Amino acid sequence: MGRTLGVVVAHPDDDAYGVAAVVALHLADPEFRFFLVHATDGEGGAIAEGSGATRQTLGAVRRVEDANAWRVLGRSPYRQEWFGYPDGGVPDVPFDELVDRVATVLGEERPDVVATFGPDGITGHPDHIRIGEAATAAFLRFAGDGGPGFRRLVYGGIRQSVIDRWNQRRVKAGLTAWDPDTVYHLRGVPDERIDIPPNTSMIANSSKILPESRTASGLRHNTGAADSARSMPAGPDQLDQQQSELPVGS
Repeated sequence: MGRTLGVVVAHPDDDAYGVAAVVALHLADPEFRFFLVHATDGEGGAIAEGSGATRQTLGAVRRVEDANAWRVLGRSPYRQEWFGYPDGGVPDVPFDELVDRVATVLGEERPDVVATFGPDGITGHPDHIRIGEAATAAFLRFAGDGGPGFRRLVYGGIRQSVIDRWNQRRVKAGLTAWDPDTVYHLRGVPDERIDIPPNTSMIANSSKILPESRTASGLRHNTGAADSARSMPAGPDQLDQQQSELPVGS
């Protein structure tokens, strides 16, 4: 019997930063598979200088980057759905419509685990929060119905102790500390509420995985680099640590 993970997010790169390390833990597991649902193409994001994307092409470019990120990591989703809602406009979509669309995919695939954003959206982004609410409602339509799958719903989160440590480094580097009341700033979850902290240090340190693939799922999203920079720890040595300390909690 296979093990299926369904990932429901708002933008390209949300999936990579959210579950790439978890997927990497299962690269050698032939029974593991995962699918992705994106509410938007991310066409409203910042465009990094030199990326070659334009405002008109950004959405299409980010789709390609998303596919490339998973390819370099070594495991691609067996199904990927793009709803095509406006970037930044997910909260404006009628909630029942959004839930229905997510539920259609979940009902067809009946994943064992569904991963999405929790109420904080990790960065407070309204798109993150709304798609997380819709994924939660869709999951609850099926949980306990007697059919296969839907064993657990999990939310991405960052330990508050990690946020505190990163903020100390940011302040020391002359950067502004993250404010949990400001949209796009990272915010933490109380450490005791994190109940599935995957040990991904073996990925960051493993010589069996291509060095490029350790952070490929994030770094292949070149056009979003300007957006991502706002949510990165201070210091060049922190990216691998971030991968190993982004737990998934219910």
